Amino acid sequence: MEGLFAKKIQLARRRKRVHKKVRGTPERPRLSVSRSLNSIQAQLVDDVASRTILGVSSLHPEIRAKLKKGGNLEAAQAVGTLLAKKAKEAGIEKVVFDRGGHTYHGRVKALAEKAREGGLKF
Repeated sequence: MEGLFAKKIQLARRRKRVHKKVRGTPERPRLSVSRSLNSIQAQLVDDVASRTILGVSSLHPEIRAKLKKGGNLEAAQAVGTLLAKKAKEAGIEKVVFDRGGHTYHGRVKALAEKAREGGLKF
């Protein structure tokens, strides 16, 4: 196992390890973060009912119109802000954070901080 294949396996193992400990409920959904080179996505998930409550991506028209690129720090901050706004409208204030196997650094951290500034508690 070398190169990209090994990295994908390591990421999947970390994701599974984090997801074992973090579960979302209707009262306190899981804030799941997924990122790629070109975009970043965040969604609120109710694991009890196995459904997504709401989701926001850097490809969302509201965000896409303001940004040049969807996979940078600025995009992550915009996604965090919009997610917090939509969560407040849906009546959600508390969430559990699922970093998706990624380290709490860079874009993942920027999204989380902006979500906190927007009023989400985790």
